[in-house]
Amino acid sequence: MSTMTSTWKLHRSRPRTTPHTWPSRDRLALAAGLAGPFLAAFALVPFRTDLSHTNAALVLVVMVVAVAALGSRTAGVLAALSAAAWFDFFLTRPYETFDITASADVETAVLLLVVGLIVSQLAARARHLEVITVMDAAHLSRIHRTAELAQSSGSADTVVDHVRRELTDLLGLRACRFEYGTLLGQPPRLRNDGGVTVGRRPWDLDTAGWPEGDIELRAYGNGHYLGRFMLTPGPGPVPPLQARLVAVTLADQAGSALDTSGPVRRG
Repeated sequence: MSTMTSTWKLHRSRPRTTPHTWPSRDRLALAAGLAGPFLAAFALVPFRTDLSHTNAALVLVVMVVAVAALGSRTAGVLAALSAAAWFDFFLTRPYETFDITASADVETAVLLLVVGLIVSQLAARARHLEVITVMDAAHLSRIHRTAELAQSSGSADTVVDHVRRELTDLLGLRACRFEYGTLLGQPPRLRNDGGVTVGRRPWDLDTAGWPEGDIELRAYGNGHYLGRFMLTPGPGPVPPLQARLVAVTLADQAGSALDTSGPVRRG
């Protein structure tokens, strides 16, 4: 049976997005990146003569971190630029202009921008790693459930049906069926490395999406071909590489169950 680790990289194969197609959370974060530093700096105006510029800059850095944690790296960078601009406008002399006369204030503004950019990258990276961890946990749970079923069920057909449902959900398929022992035709094939071949040529999933027609995912047991899952892609984007590798592992589990149960069913 194939093995997996949670160190796989999460690759995305999604259509190019525009501001109109960004998730609502990202659009909200971009708005916060613009407005949040402005409001924070404006709120500090009554205290600007008593508050040190270092402390004021730290307040704005906290705002940048909050925006980056909420949304994307782009939102964090936008917040850092906004924070530096409004720090200059509201909190440095001459007030309410974008001019800075004191060299110390220039240094503070530059440091605010640099620190804001760094922490926005770190916050966005932390969010990305959290997504990977969640995805790994969900995928490993699928594999664990299938392994438990293979051990507890006396019927290989039960395992095959379970894997068929898992593949449908995992890959966003319109349909999925299993063909016992047959190798008729030459449909596109999902390989062990998560790529797809059409004939003998690799297919570019990133730019072309799924190839037309059903895609076969073969199941082997002890190196012997036992059948194949026929995958009918749904209308959504191609699942990331990690999901496709999980699909290969699930097919291997089905093949192991079929091999253990003895001669396969035909039809």
